[in-house]
Amino acid sequence: MKPNNQPTNPNGVKKRIRNSPQSPGQTDGIEITFYTDPLCCWTWAMWPQWQKFREPIDIPLKVNYKMAGLLPSWNHYHDSLNSIAKPIQMGSEWAHAKEVSGVPINDRIWVTDPPQSSYPACIAVKSVEIQSPAYAVDYFHSLQEALMIQNQNIASSSVLVYLAGQLADRHKDFDPFLFREDLLGERGPTEFGKDLQEAKYSNINRFPAMVIRRVGRPTLLLTGYQTSDSLQTALK
Repeated sequence: MKPNNQPTNPNGVKKRIRNSPQSPGQTDGIEITFYTDPLCCWTWAMWPQWQKFREPIDIPLKVNYKMAGLLPSWNHYHDSLNSIAKPIQMGSEWAHAKEVSGVPINDRIWVTDPPQSSYPACIAVKSVEIQSPAYAVDYFHSLQEALMIQNQNIASSSVLVYLAGQLADRHKDFDPFLFREDLLGERGPTEFGKDLQEAKYSNINRFPAMVIRRVGRPTLLLTGYQTSDSLQTALK
């Protein structure tokens, strides 16, 4: 039996890394680097817990979202831990995430129209982030909703552009034409490449993964589904 403050996901890991260096002028606060992917069902399942965790924090909190590239292609993907090597096997993992979290997830897309890669969606998030990190979080969540609730294939450029148009309706200063230029040009893929290299350098290979830094305390790496309670415990 797991202690109550442990992640519900059996893949969840908690590990200390090293003491956190203090940035110039920094006296307190928390910085979290959140490695994820629009295709990550555990991030979607955890999102309500993540929002609940963030609401009561009364000290400065900075979150950096990194797109870590879950699925390059099915020719280059094998999850030995969960026995996933082809699209239809991903559905059982999504069903597991739904059962653990209670969050709605529709896994039919892995039968009807499976995404062949998560890289286009990752590039799309970074293309939004070029204009606004805050809008990128909104867009990321809309990608996950489109995929996991509405069963839209977010590997499709037309879907990515359509959702960017909806983002522009919500945020009038967001430029969907510049987004499309960055998505199909060099800037979006370049920014995504930086995230991939950072995740590789940090040895991040399970998602979601959160690196928590706080001045004067050990840096902590959490991987897998977390509850708001387990996140709060990690801060202590």
